[in-house]
Amino acid sequence: MWRIFILLSISALIFSACGSKTGKTSSTAQVKDIMPDEFKTLGNKENALVLDVRTPGEIDEGYIDGADLFIDYNGCCFNEEMAKLDKNKTYLVYCRSGGRSSSAADLMVKNGFKDVYNLKGGISNWNGNVVR
Repeated sequence: MWRIFILLSISALIFSACGSKTGKTSSTAQVKDIMPDEFKTLGNKENALVLDVRTPGEIDEGYIDGADLFIDYNGCCFNEEMAKLDKNKTYLVYCRSGGRSSSAADLMVKNGFKDVYNLKGGISNWNGNVVR
């Protein structure tokens, strides 16, 4: 009886150790929420692209100066358009208040993007130039 208990205990330890090792090898990429000043600084990086995920109507009201990409998160083709993007670039994502851009950034990371930032508070929190 004791032999079975010891054997089961050792097996459990081995399996749990293997399980934690496997977890460590998964992607550690995560979305980083940043404030406007850091958003501006990172936007000047050579490999960075600013992604506006608002609706066309919202974009018509104004967008952050320097925005490179406009893909409506709630539109029909967000996943298809996202799939066309270079996963090795840095993406600075924003919307009106930070909700959609946070969701879009999370989706990007889940799809293999490594360097994704979300503008905390969105364009409503932006203190830089806006193109109208």
